[in-house]
Amino acid sequence: MVADRAGVSRSAVSRAFTPGASVAEATRARIMQAAEALGYSPNLLARSLTTRQTGMVGLVLNNFHNPVFLEIFDLFTRGLQDRGLRPLLVNLSDETDPARSVQLLRQYSADGVVVASSELPNTFAESFKAAGIPTVLAFGRGSATPRVDVVSIDNVEAGRMAARALLARGYDRIRFIGGPQAATTTQDRWNGFAEVAGPSATARYAGDYSYQAGRSAMRAEIASGPLASAYFCADDILSVGALAALGEHGLMAPKDVGVIGLNDMEMAGWSNPNLTTIRQPFAAMVTAVLDRLAQLMADPGLAPAALLLPCEVIVRGTLAEPPL
Repeated sequence: MVADRAGVSRSAVSRAFTPGASVAEATRARIMQAAEALGYSPNLLARSLTTRQTGMVGLVLNNFHNPVFLEIFDLFTRGLQDRGLRPLLVNLSDETDPARSVQLLRQYSADGVVVASSELPNTFAESFKAAGIPTVLAFGRGSATPRVDVVSIDNVEAGRMAARALLARGYDRIRFIGGPQAATTTQDRWNGFAEVAGPSATARYAGDYSYQAGRSAMRAEIASGPLASAYFCADDILSVGALAALGEHGLMAPKDVGVIGLNDMEMAGWSNPNLTTIRQPFAAMVTAVLDRLAQLMADPGLAPAALLLPCEVIVRGTLAEPPL
Protein backbone atom coordinates (compact mmCIF):
# COMPACT_ATOMS: atom_id res chain seq x y z
CA MET A 1 0.00 0.00 0.00
CA VAL A 2 1.25 3.44 -0.96
CA ALA A 3 -0.12 4.99 2.25
CA ASP A 4 1.70 2.48 4.46
CA ARG A 5 4.99 2.80 2.58
CA ALA A 6 4.85 6.62 2.67
CA GLY A 7 3.64 6.72 6.27
CA VAL A 8 0.55 8.80 5.48
CA SER A 9 -3.23 8.37 5.42
CA ARG A 10 -5.17 7.08 2.42
CA SER A 11 -6.83 10.50 2.09
CA ALA A 12 -3.39 12.11 1.76
CA VAL A 13 -2.59 9.72 -1.10
CA SER A 14 -5.89 10.63 -2.76
CA ARG A 15 -5.17 14.36 -2.45
CA ALA A 16 -1.64 13.90 -3.82
CA PHE A 17 -3.08 12.49 -7.06
CA THR A 18 -5.89 15.04 -7.31
CA PRO A 19 -4.95 18.17 -9.33
CA GLY A 20 -5.34 21.30 -7.21
CA ALA A 21 -5.88 19.44 -3.93
CA SER A 22 -4.08 20.69 -0.83
CA VAL A 23 -1.12 18.58 0.33
CA ALA A 24 2.31 19.57 1.64
CA GLU A 25 5.06 19.30 -0.94
CA ALA A 26 7.20 17.10 1.32
CA THR A 27 4.27 14.76 1.83
CA ARG A 28 3.49 14.71 -1.90
CA ALA A 29 7.14 13.86 -2.65
CA ARG A 30 7.08 10.89 -0.21
CA ILE A 31 3.82 9.65 -1.71
CA MET A 32 5.09 9.90 -5.27
CA GLN A 33 8.31 8.12 -4.33
CA ALA A 34 6.34 5.32 -2.69
CA ALA A 35 3.95 5.06 -5.63
CA GLU A 36 6.84 4.80 -8.08
CA ALA A 37 8.51 2.10 -6.02
CA LEU A 38 5.26 0.10 -5.92
CA GLY A 39 4.36 0.75 -9.57
CA TYR A 40 1.12 2.41 -8.51
CA SER A 41 -0.99 4.77 -10.58
CA PRO A 42 -4.50 6.00 -9.66
CA ASN A 43 -7.57 4.58 -11.37
CA LEU A 44 -9.04 7.72 -12.89
CA LEU A 45 -12.23 6.01 -14.04
CA ALA A 46 -12.91 4.73 -10.55
CA ARG A 47 -12.25 8.18 -9.10
CA SER A 48 -14.71 9.75 -11.54
CA LEU A 49 -17.52 7.60 -10.08
CA THR A 50 -16.85 9.18 -6.69
CA THR A 51 -16.14 12.77 -7.74
CA ARG A 52 -18.66 12.82 -10.62
CA GLN A 53 -15.94 14.50 -12.66
CA THR A 54 -14.11 12.69 -15.46
CA GLY A 55 -11.42 15.29 -16.08
CA MET A 56 -12.26 14.86 -19.76
CA VAL A 57 -12.58 17.91 -22.04
CA GLY A 58 -13.99 17.69 -25.55
CA LEU A 59 -11.73 19.31 -28.14
CA VAL A 60 -13.87 19.96 -31.20
CA LEU A 61 -12.08 20.82 -34.46
CA ASN A 62 -13.24 20.79 -38.05
CA ASN A 63 -10.45 21.61 -40.51
CA PHE A 64 -7.52 19.22 -40.55
CA HIS A 65 -6.76 20.31 -44.13
CA ASN A 66 -5.24 23.45 -42.63
CA PRO A 67 -1.87 22.74 -40.95
CA VAL A 68 -2.34 25.61 -38.50
CA PHE A 69 -4.92 23.50 -36.68
CA LEU A 70 -2.30 20.84 -36.02
CA GLU A 71 -0.31 23.52 -34.18
CA ILE A 72 -3.44 24.55 -32.30
CA PHE A 73 -4.27 20.92 -31.48
CA ASP A 74 -0.76 20.49 -30.06
CA LEU A 75 -1.12 23.59 -27.87
CA PHE A 76 -4.53 22.56 -26.57
CA THR A 77 -3.67 18.94 -25.81
CA ARG A 78 -0.47 19.89 -23.98
CA GLY A 79 -2.28 22.65 -22.09
CA LEU A 80 -5.05 20.29 -20.98
CA GLN A 81 -2.62 17.59 -19.92
CA ASP A 82 -0.55 20.10 -17.95
CA ARG A 83 -3.73 20.90 -16.00
CA GLY A 84 -4.44 17.24 -15.22
CA LEU A 85 -7.23 17.05 -17.81
CA ARG A 86 -7.70 14.62 -20.68
CA PRO A 87 -8.57 15.76 -24.21
CA LEU A 88 -11.30 13.95 -26.12
CA LEU A 89 -10.84 14.81 -29.80
CA VAL A 90 -13.98 15.29 -31.87
CA ASN A 91 -13.28 15.64 -35.61
CA LEU A 92 -16.04 17.66 -37.26
CA SER A 93 -14.78 17.51 -40.84
CA ASP A 94 -17.84 17.75 -43.12
CA GLU A 95 -20.12 17.99 -40.05
CA THR A 96 -22.50 20.91 -39.61
CA ASP A 97 -25.01 19.50 -37.10
CA PRO A 98 -23.77 19.63 -33.48
CA ALA A 99 -26.30 17.06 -32.23
CA ARG A 100 -24.07 14.00 -32.65
CA SER A 101 -21.10 15.74 -31.04
CA VAL A 102 -23.21 16.85 -28.09
CA GLN A 103 -24.43 13.28 -27.66
CA LEU A 104 -20.86 11.94 -27.80
CA LEU A 105 -19.62 14.34 -25.12
CA ARG A 106 -22.59 13.51 -22.93
CA GLN A 107 -21.89 9.78 -23.30
CA TYR A 108 -18.33 10.32 -22.08
CA SER A 109 -19.51 12.74 -19.35
CA ALA A 110 -17.11 15.44 -20.53
CA ASP A 111 -16.57 18.14 -17.92
CA GLY A 112 -16.16 20.84 -20.57
CA VAL A 113 -15.72 21.50 -24.26
CA VAL A 114 -13.57 23.71 -26.45
CA VAL A 115 -14.88 24.37 -29.95
CA ALA A 116 -11.88 25.47 -32.02
CA SER A 117 -13.11 26.62 -35.41
CA SER A 118 -12.84 29.69 -37.58
CA GLU A 119 -15.63 28.50 -39.89
CA LEU A 120 -18.50 27.29 -37.69
CA PRO A 121 -21.04 29.87 -36.50
CA ASN A 122 -21.24 30.76 -32.81
CA THR A 123 -24.58 28.92 -32.66
CA PHE A 124 -22.69 25.64 -33.03
CA ALA A 125 -20.85 26.19 -29.74
CA GLU A 126 -24.04 27.47 -28.15
CA SER A 127 -25.53 23.98 -28.64
CA PHE A 128 -22.97 22.50 -26.23
CA LYS A 129 -23.65 25.23 -23.69
CA ALA A 130 -27.41 24.61 -24.02
CA ALA A 131 -26.73 20.94 -23.22
CA GLY A 132 -25.26 22.01 -19.88
CA ILE A 133 -21.59 21.52 -20.79
CA PRO A 134 -19.20 24.37 -19.90
CA THR A 135 -18.13 25.65 -23.32
CA VAL A 136 -15.58 28.06 -24.78
CA LEU A 137 -15.44 28.92 -28.48
CA ALA A 138 -11.98 29.65 -29.83
CA PHE A 139 -11.63 31.71 -33.05
CA GLY A 140 -15.31 32.65 -33.16
CA ARG A 141 -16.96 36.04 -33.51
CA GLY A 142 -16.83 38.21 -30.42
CA SER A 143 -19.58 40.64 -29.44
CA ALA A 144 -20.52 42.91 -26.56
CA THR A 145 -23.28 40.48 -25.51
CA PRO A 146 -22.09 36.96 -26.42
CA ARG A 147 -24.32 33.93 -25.80
CA VAL A 148 -21.29 31.67 -25.35
CA ASP A 149 -17.78 32.41 -24.11
CA VAL A 150 -15.46 33.39 -26.96
CA VAL A 151 -11.68 33.85 -27.17
CA SER A 152 -10.57 35.17 -30.52
CA ILE A 153 -9.02 38.10 -32.35
CA ASP A 154 -10.79 41.15 -33.72
CA ASN A 155 -11.10 39.87 -37.28
CA VAL A 156 -12.45 43.19 -38.55
CA GLU A 157 -9.34 44.96 -37.26
CA ALA A 158 -7.16 42.21 -38.78
CA GLY A 159 -8.69 43.04 -42.17
CA ARG A 160 -7.96 46.72 -41.63
CA MET A 161 -4.37 45.90 -40.69
CA ALA A 162 -3.90 43.94 -43.92
CA ALA A 163 -5.24 46.78 -46.07
CA ARG A 164 -3.09 49.35 -44.27
CA ALA A 165 0.02 47.20 -44.76
CA LEU A 166 -0.64 46.95 -48.50
CA LEU A 167 -1.43 50.63 -48.99
CA ALA A 168 1.63 51.68 -46.97
CA ARG A 169 3.79 49.79 -49.46
CA GLY A 170 2.37 51.65 -52.43
CA TYR A 171 0.03 48.97 -53.77
CA ASP A 172 -2.80 50.81 -55.50
CA ARG A 173 -4.98 47.86 -56.67
CA ILE A 174 -5.60 45.51 -53.77
CA ARG A 175 -7.99 42.57 -53.50
CA PHE A 176 -9.22 40.06 -50.98
CA ILE A 177 -9.19 36.26 -51.20
CA GLY A 178 -11.25 34.79 -48.38
CA GLY A 179 -12.36 31.42 -47.14
CA PRO A 180 -16.01 30.28 -47.17
CA GLN A 181 -18.25 33.29 -47.64
CA ALA A 182 -20.60 32.08 -44.89
CA ALA A 183 -17.80 31.93 -42.28
CA THR A 184 -17.88 34.83 -39.82
CA THR A 185 -14.09 35.09 -39.99
CA THR A 186 -14.24 35.58 -43.75
CA GLN A 187 -17.02 38.15 -43.44
CA ASP A 188 -15.29 40.13 -40.70
CA ARG A 189 -11.86 40.12 -42.36
CA TRP A 190 -13.41 41.29 -45.62
CA ASN A 191 -15.43 44.03 -43.91
CA GLY A 192 -12.33 45.42 -42.21
CA PHE A 193 -10.30 45.17 -45.40
CA ALA A 194 -12.97 46.89 -47.52
CA GLU A 195 -13.37 49.67 -44.94
CA VAL A 196 -9.75 50.73 -45.41
CA ALA A 197 -9.22 49.70 -49.03
CA GLY A 198 -12.22 51.67 -50.28
CA PRO A 199 -15.05 50.98 -52.73
CA SER A 200 -12.74 49.78 -55.52
CA ALA A 201 -11.66 46.70 -53.51
CA THR A 202 -13.15 43.38 -54.58
CA ALA A 203 -13.35 39.93 -53.02
CA ARG A 204 -13.10 36.34 -54.23
CA TYR A 205 -14.17 33.51 -51.95
CA ALA A 206 -12.64 30.06 -51.71
CA GLY A 207 -14.59 26.94 -50.81
CA ASP A 208 -12.68 26.43 -47.58
CA TYR A 209 -9.47 27.33 -45.77
CA SER A 210 -7.13 24.98 -47.64
CA TYR A 211 -4.14 24.96 -49.98
CA GLN A 212 -6.18 23.76 -52.97
CA ALA A 213 -8.85 26.39 -52.35
CA GLY A 214 -6.24 29.16 -52.34
CA ARG A 215 -4.60 27.76 -55.45
CA SER A 216 -7.94 27.56 -57.29
CA ALA A 217 -8.90 31.09 -56.25
CA MET A 218 -5.66 32.56 -57.57
CA ARG A 219 -5.93 30.54 -60.78
CA ALA A 220 -9.37 32.12 -61.25
CA GLU A 221 -7.87 35.57 -60.64
CA ILE A 222 -5.20 34.92 -63.28
CA ALA A 223 -7.76 33.62 -65.77
CA SER A 224 -10.10 36.58 -65.33
CA GLY A 225 -7.28 39.18 -65.25
CA PRO A 226 -5.89 41.69 -64.82
CA LEU A 227 -4.30 40.76 -61.52
CA ALA A 228 -4.33 43.11 -58.56
CA SER A 229 -1.03 44.58 -57.50
CA ALA A 230 -1.40 42.83 -54.11
CA TYR A 231 -3.71 40.40 -52.32
CA PHE A 232 -4.81 39.86 -48.75
CA CYS A 233 -5.41 36.13 -48.46
CA ALA A 234 -7.43 35.73 -45.27
CA ASP A 235 -5.51 32.65 -44.09
CA ASP A 236 -1.89 31.54 -44.50
CA ILE A 237 -2.80 28.28 -46.20
CA LEU A 238 -4.83 30.21 -48.78
CA SER A 239 -1.73 32.36 -49.32
CA VAL A 240 0.50 29.33 -49.89
CA GLY A 241 -1.94 27.99 -52.47
CA ALA A 242 -2.16 31.40 -54.15
CA LEU A 243 1.65 31.64 -54.34
CA ALA A 244 1.76 28.20 -55.95
CA ALA A 245 -0.74 29.30 -58.62
CA LEU A 246 1.31 32.42 -59.31
CA GLY A 247 4.44 30.29 -59.68
CA GLU A 248 2.69 28.09 -62.23
CA HIS A 249 2.41 31.18 -64.44
CA GLY A 250 5.93 32.42 -63.91
CA LEU A 251 4.88 35.09 -61.42
CA MET A 252 6.55 35.74 -58.07
CA ALA A 253 5.89 37.67 -54.89
CA PRO A 254 6.75 40.44 -54.32
CA LYS A 255 8.29 41.14 -57.77
CA ASP A 256 5.04 40.71 -59.67
CA VAL A 257 2.31 40.54 -57.03
CA GLY A 258 2.29 41.24 -53.29
CA VAL A 259 0.71 38.74 -50.87
CA ILE A 260 -0.11 38.99 -47.17
CA GLY A 261 -1.71 36.19 -45.17
CA LEU A 262 -3.17 35.72 -41.72
CA ASN A 263 -2.27 33.33 -38.84
CA ASP A 264 1.53 33.06 -38.90
CA MET A 265 1.52 29.27 -38.94
CA GLU A 266 4.97 27.70 -38.60
CA MET A 267 5.27 27.11 -42.35
CA ALA A 268 4.84 30.84 -43.06
CA GLY A 269 8.31 31.50 -41.63
CA TRP A 270 10.08 28.91 -43.77
CA SER A 271 12.43 30.25 -46.46
CA ASN A 272 9.73 29.25 -48.92
CA PRO A 273 7.07 30.77 -48.73
CA ASN A 274 8.69 33.40 -46.41
CA LEU A 275 5.18 34.83 -46.07
CA THR A 276 4.35 38.27 -44.72
CA THR A 277 1.34 37.69 -42.51
CA ILE A 278 -0.76 38.85 -39.57
CA ARG A 279 0.06 36.84 -36.48
CA GLN A 280 -2.65 35.39 -34.27
CA PRO A 281 -1.23 34.92 -30.73
CA PHE A 282 -2.11 31.22 -30.58
CA ALA A 283 -0.27 30.36 -27.36
CA ALA A 284 -1.89 33.25 -25.49
CA MET A 285 -5.29 32.38 -26.96
CA VAL A 286 -5.07 28.74 -25.89
CA THR A 287 -4.05 29.77 -22.36
CA ALA A 288 -6.97 32.21 -22.18
CA VAL A 289 -9.40 29.55 -23.44
CA LEU A 290 -8.27 27.00 -20.85
CA ASP A 291 -8.27 29.59 -18.05
CA ARG A 292 -11.85 30.54 -18.90
CA LEU A 293 -12.91 26.91 -19.21
CA ALA A 294 -11.52 26.21 -15.73
CA GLN A 295 -13.60 29.12 -14.38
CA LEU A 296 -16.74 27.78 -16.07
CA MET A 297 -16.15 24.26 -14.81
CA ALA A 298 -15.88 25.66 -11.27
CA ASP A 299 -18.89 27.98 -11.71
CA PRO A 300 -21.12 27.10 -14.71
CA GLY A 301 -23.38 30.06 -13.90
CA LEU A 302 -20.87 32.68 -15.03
CA ALA A 303 -22.21 35.07 -17.66
CA PRO A 304 -20.63 34.57 -21.11
CA ALA A 305 -17.81 36.94 -22.05
CA ALA A 306 -15.77 37.65 -25.18
CA LEU A 307 -12.01 38.19 -25.07
CA LEU A 308 -10.36 39.54 -28.22
CA LEU A 309 -6.55 39.44 -28.30
CA PRO A 310 -4.39 41.77 -30.45
CA CYS A 311 -2.61 40.75 -33.66
CA GLU A 312 0.55 42.08 -35.28
CA VAL A 313 1.94 42.24 -38.82
CA ILE A 314 4.95 39.97 -39.33
CA VAL A 315 7.02 41.33 -42.22
CA ARG A 316 8.78 38.78 -44.40
CA GLY A 317 9.42 38.49 -48.12
CA THR A 318 6.09 38.51 -50.01
CA LEU A 319 5.50 42.27 -49.88
CA ALA A 320 7.58 45.08 -51.34
CA GLU A 321 9.41 47.51 -49.08
CA PRO A 322 7.50 50.74 -48.33
CA PRO A 323 8.36 53.58 -50.72
CA LEU A 324 10.87 56.14 -49.47
